[in-house]
Amino acid sequence: MNQVIIRQGSAVVEQIPAPEIREGTVLVQVDHSCISIGTEISGLQTSGVPLWKRAVQQPDKVRKLMQIAAAQGLSHTRNMLKVKTGSGQPSGYSAAGTVIEVGAGITDLKAGDRVACAGAQFAHHAEIIRVPRNLVTPVPEGLEMAEASTVTLGAIAMQGLRRAAPTLGETFVVIGLGILGQLTAQLLKANGCRVIGTDLDKDRIALAQRLGMDLAIWPGEDSSAQAALRLTDGLGADGVIITAAAKSSTILAEAFRMTRKKGRVVVVGDVGLEINRSDIYEKELDFYISTSYGPGRYDRNYEEKGQDYPLGYVRWTENRNMREYLRLVAEGKIRLEPMISRVFPVSEAAEAYAYIQHAEAKPMMVLLSYPQTAVISGDRHKVTINPQLSARVGMERKMRIGLIGAGEFAKAMHLPNINALSGMFQLQAVMSQTGHNAAETAKQFGAVYAATSYRLLLEDPEVEAVLIATRHDTHASIVLEALEAGKHVFVEKPLALTRTELEDIEKFYADLPDGKSAPVLVTGFNRRFSPYAAKIKEITERRSNPMILNYRMNAGYLPLDHWTQTEEGGGRNRGECCHIYDLFTYLTGSRVQRIHVSHIDPATKHYTHTDNFVATMEFGDGSVATVTYTALGSKSYPKEQMDIYVDGKNIFLDDYRRLLIAGSKAKGLETKISSKGQRETLERFGEAVQGRTEWPIPLWQQIQASEIALEVERSLTKGMMNP
Repeated sequence: MNQVIIRQGSAVVEQIPAPEIREGTVLVQVDHSCISIGTEISGLQTSGVPLWKRAVQQPDKVRKLMQIAAAQGLSHTRNMLKVKTGSGQPSGYSAAGTVIEVGAGITDLKAGDRVACAGAQFAHHAEIIRVPRNLVTPVPEGLEMAEASTVTLGAIAMQGLRRAAPTLGETFVVIGLGILGQLTAQLLKANGCRVIGTDLDKDRIALAQRLGMDLAIWPGEDSSAQAALRLTDGLGADGVIITAAAKSSTILAEAFRMTRKKGRVVVVGDVGLEINRSDIYEKELDFYISTSYGPGRYDRNYEEKGQDYPLGYVRWTENRNMREYLRLVAEGKIRLEPMISRVFPVSEAAEAYAYIQHAEAKPMMVLLSYPQTAVISGDRHKVTINPQLSARVGMERKMRIGLIGAGEFAKAMHLPNINALSGMFQLQAVMSQTGHNAAETAKQFGAVYAATSYRLLLEDPEVEAVLIATRHDTHASIVLEALEAGKHVFVEKPLALTRTELEDIEKFYADLPDGKSAPVLVTGFNRRFSPYAAKIKEITERRSNPMILNYRMNAGYLPLDHWTQTEEGGGRNRGECCHIYDLFTYLTGSRVQRIHVSHIDPATKHYTHTDNFVATMEFGDGSVATVTYTALGSKSYPKEQMDIYVDGKNIFLDDYRRLLIAGSKAKGLETKISSKGQRETLERFGEAVQGRTEWPIPLWQQIQASEIALEVERSLTKGMMNP
C-alpha cells in the first residue's frame, strides 16, 4: 500500500506493508486524510536540518549521546544515530474512511462502517491504517468523508473550548485565525458567544467574518488589548483562546491584558509561556493549557488499551469530542468548505506539501484523497525491498534469518551485529507491527522484504532462523510457533513469563519424534558470552570448593507505567534479572536447590517492592549466589558489579569493563567500553545452527534461568518461599 513518509526535508510516497488487525483495533481503508499545516510542515522542515545544526539546538541530547558513547562505544552510538537520522517518519494524524476489519473485543463497529480516525501514532497518510477503538468514531450519515477527515483538528479546537468553559452570551477573543482559530470561532458562535478575532493575515480575518465571527481586531492597530477593551465597552473579554504559533511570549501578555477581571485565558497553540506576574495577579485571572484532543490524550490505557473513562465522571473524552465535532459539522453549524484550499491525490503528496510551503496565499487546509479499491491487490502484509538479493543469496552458504520485532534495541544492537557477521547471516526479512518501521528498517539493513505479520516469516521456506525481539509477553507464543514451523530460534530474554508457557516449550522438545533433528533455541542471555564471564569460568572451572557469588544490579529508576513494568514486560525481575540467574547457572553449572527472596516495602509509591529485592540461591554444587536488584540507586554509579569468593581467590567484575583478580596468577581484563556479549551470543547461535558446535546454552539451563525468575516473582507477589 502507499504511505506518505517524511525523509530529510521531503515528503515521499512509498510502498509499505499494510498493518495487521489486532485485538481492540480497527482496520480502515482511508478515503481522505487532512494535512496539519502547522505540525506536519514543522516536522518536515526539521527533518531537513543537518545533524550538526540540530546538535547546536539540543545540547542536552548531545550530552546524552556523549555519555552513551563513553559507556557503549562509538560504533554503537553511530548505529543509533544512523537508525534515528536515516529513517523516514510517517506523517498525518487525522483521517476518514471505511472499516475493512475489526479486532477482537469490538462489538459496536463492523466492516463497511464509515469512520473518522485520530492519533499521530495511527491515523497516518496511508491507504490502510490500524487505529485503536477509542480513536475511532462513526461518521454521521450525509457527512462527506473529506470533511470528516478533519476530525482531529476539530477535537483539538473543541477541547480548547472545554477548557475555557464559555457560557451563553459571553464575549471571547480568538488570537490566531488559522484552521484551529477558524474552528474555534465557529464553535464559540455555536455555543452562543460573541466572538472577536485577530490575526496578522487580513484574509484570514475576512474569512472568519464570512463564517460568522462578530468583530475583528485588525493588524496594525496600536494595541490589540486596547482594541479589545474598546469592543467590549471597556470591560475586557470574558476569555481569550490563543490558537496562534509564536516563540515569543508577547501574545500571552496581550491576551492577559485583553481579559476582564477573573476572566480566563486558554492556550491551544504553540506560544512562549513566560508570564509576567503583574499581568495576571491584579485581575486574578485563570490560565489554562489545553492538551490536544481532550481527556485520554497521552494516556496509553485509554488510547491503546481501550479503557474508557465513565461518562458520569468525565463527560468529554477525546473520543466524545471527536463525535460531537462531526455532529456539528453534519448539522451545518460548522462550515468547512470555504477552508479547504485544495485536495491532492495521495500519489501527489510531495506536490501537496510543496504547495503548502510555497503558495502565494497561505492555504488554510489541504487534504489528500485515496483510491477506493474493493481489495488491495497482492499480499498486503508484505513488501519486497531488495528483490535482487533473493537469487544471489540462494547461491551462498549463509543462514537466512528473519527479524520479528524491529524496536530500538533490535535496530541498535541485533541488526548491526547481523551485518557485522555477514559471512554467516543474510537478513531475509524484517517484521514490525507498523509497516513504515518494517520497510524503513529493511531498507537500512538490507533485508529482502518487510512484513507486518510474523507468520509470513514462519511460512517462508527461505527463512531458516528467526530472531524474536518483540514485547516480552509475546515471546513464548512466537517461539513455540516458530519451533513448530521448523525454524531455529534466537529469542531476546525472557524466554517466557509463565510456567505454562515454559512447560509448552519443554513439551515441544520432549515430544519430538526419534530421529528428527531439534531446531536450535537460544535465549538472549548474553552475559555468559561476554569475555568477562568466559574469563571467570576459566578461573573457576577447576575449583575444589563451592563459590559465593554476590551480584549487584543498580538498575536505575523506571516509571511504573513504563511498558517493562506492565503485563507486556512482565516486570523487571522476569524481564531483566533473568540475565543474572542464567549467569549464576552458567558459572556453577549446577541445578538450583533453594531460593529465598526478601524485598523492601517502599514508603512512597514512586517505587515498588518488585524492583527492589534481594534473592539468594543455593545450587547443587554447594555454591550460594545472591543478587541485589534495586531501582533506588543513582544512574551515575556503575550498573552491574559482582564479587566472587572461591578457593582463596577474590574476583571482582566491574560493569563488564574491568575484571580484578586477587589470590591468583591469572591476569585481569579491561575494555574501554562495556562488553556484555551480545555479538558473541549471536555468533554462537549461528555456529550451532550450522552444526559446527553444540547448543550455546543447554535447554535445561535456559529453562532453569526462567524458572528461577518465575519463583522469585512468585515470592515477590505472593509471599516468601519456605522450602
